[in-house]
Amino acid sequence: MSRYRIAVVVGSLRKDSFNRRLATALARLGPPEFEFHQLRIDDLPLYNQDNDGHPAESVLRLKSEIAASQGVLFVTAEYNRSIPGVLKNAIDNASRPYGQSAWAGKPAGVIGASIGAIGTAMAQQHLRNVLAYLDMPTLGQPEAFVHAKDGLFNADGSIGDASKAFLQAWMDRYVAWVKRHSV
Repeated sequence: MSRYRIAVVVGSLRKDSFNRRLATALARLGPPEFEFHQLRIDDLPLYNQDNDGHPAESVLRLKSEIAASQGVLFVTAEYNRSIPGVLKNAIDNASRPYGQSAWAGKPAGVIGASIGAIGTAMAQQHLRNVLAYLDMPTLGQPEAFVHAKDGLFNADGSIGDASKAFLQAWMDRYVAWVKRHSV
């Protein structure tokens, strides 16, 4: 495959969130044949099984964007030691009805940033549990619990010098993972 479309799911709605900034900066570290597209999840209805037979247009759009991708990159915040509700809602909407999950088989990467010293370690672990159930081969190493502090981003939004080598190595592993596992 010569081009890879990557669906990027940011688990934060805040316009200038650390994780949205991280997702944008990480995309710059990818190779030219990788196109990163942040998916919209703020307009999804709360998942309700009663709607499985007639999903909202926003749910159909999300599922279509995932289906058109060769991989998924989750960039998540951590709320109360777990994944944000908006992220779980997006996952649930795109995985239903049972047997029609848009996520199945899509190679995934999980990363996140937080002002806390352990980054988003707990949220990432919870997310990995969900992704295992969804049959998404998920990059296990290296783990990346990014501490959002001064210097993480340059003025132009790129990754700062102190973190660039580590995050470039993470991106290189993610790229290899997608290439190995994309269908």
